[in-house]
Amino acid sequence: MQSIQQEPNVAKKTSIQGSTPFRVTHRQVLAIAIPMTLAYLTTPLLGLVGTAVVGRFGDAALVGGLAAGAAVFDIVFAAFNFLRSGTTALVAQAFGRNDALEEKAVFWRALVIAAISGLGLVLFSPLIAVVGEWFMNTEQRVTAAMDLYIRVRLIAAPAAFINYTILGYFLGCGNSVLGLLLQLLLNGMNVALSILLGLYLGWGISGVAWGTVFSEGVAMVAGMTILLVRFRAMPKMSRQLTFNMAAIGRMLYVSGDIVTPSCMLLGAFMLFTRQSAQLGALTLATNAVLMHIFLVAAYFLDGFGAAAEQLVGRALGARYQPAFSQAVKLTAGWGLALAVLASVVIFAFGEHLIGAITKAADVRAEAALYLPWAAFAAPSGALALQMTGVFVGATWWLDVRNMMLLSFAAFVTTLFAFGQLFGNHGLWAAFHIFQLLRGVSLLLVLRRRAGTAFA
Repeated sequence: MQSIQQEPNVAKKTSIQGSTPFRVTHRQVLAIAIPMTLAYLTTPLLGLVGTAVVGRFGDAALVGGLAAGAAVFDIVFAAFNFLRSGTTALVAQAFGRNDALEEKAVFWRALVIAAISGLGLVLFSPLIAVVGEWFMNTEQRVTAAMDLYIRVRLIAAPAAFINYTILGYFLGCGNSVLGLLLQLLLNGMNVALSILLGLYLGWGISGVAWGTVFSEGVAMVAGMTILLVRFRAMPKMSRQLTFNMAAIGRMLYVSGDIVTPSCMLLGAFMLFTRQSAQLGALTLATNAVLMHIFLVAAYFLDGFGAAAEQLVGRALGARYQPAFSQAVKLTAGWGLALAVLASVVIFAFGEHLIGAITKAADVRAEAALYLPWAAFAAPSGALALQMTGVFVGATWWLDVRNMMLLSFAAFVTTLFAFGQLFGNHGLWAAFHIFQLLRGVSLLLVLRRRAGTAFA
């Protein structure tokens, strides 16, 4: 009872301390962006290793089953990305107020939601597998491999979602180095175990899936151990504060505003792929190669989106507009600079990258023709990634959802119209319009939103 009575005083004290101004510098931006960029870049490596391991068995059905299963996971797990981004934003704002109790409470609330959500996916794994098989509609041998991969890998869902919240907490506190180390542990173990179980022990696609399960579990234990040690040094708080139903309800309510943009972004990529297939197998293969190149560049830019989330959230928590303005300017400047650099690299070495991805002469020739579209995709998407980070960090999730709906509607319209008129050039033009509109629309809303927040 004594600790419960003391908590409001502690919270009040930390909230008052939160009015202390702070500066946002280039060094701060890079200290967050560089580790998170390195962490994000390890993600595409997993897909390459898994494909290489399964490909060694010489069975195209296994490779197809792995690819189809991974696509189903992208769809399902995109709906739970709010566990990472929502935790980052709310922890960053509490961090800006110097409210250690709320930082801790946000994590535990997110962890409860993550654990329940993950267990739900495990229970419904047979249904998810069946729906995935229906959606992909592939031949029986591919379906069997996909079914095995999905059912095994879904066992890792609770640990994977808890790892989302752990990463979100560390990023919200500005400790991206710890986030990087945990991601390196997770993905490094995943690569090693996929090779060991899938290749050397001969488990095949099942070994790749079990490698993910074990890796997620080890990373969760490591992250929770670090957090529990950290939490022991913080003030104690009551369960009533931690599991405040109103606060948990708010997290669940706003999750819909985060889930919608994530799903629509994934839907845009899938629709782009579908329309590419309508133009023929050569166009489909060409765009798949070019999209791989663009996505690697996008992983570089994601680090500055993460920096925007943390620094903007912290500035909103501290109610200090100069830090907010500087965070927006610096993350935008660095993101655009890196996007231009990525574009130059793609122009200079694009044909070599294409050759490393595919040996098919017709695909290489076609991809070289459309290479400029992929090269300019990084600059056209830089503002969208950075502005999304700003709005997520500020917890202006409704604006992100609304502007994504607007951009997606424009994308669908232009994709079908331009695709019929200009073929593959039209598809890429529609994709660039989608990218630019996402960023510009949020930028136009930013001034009004910031003015209201700091009034």
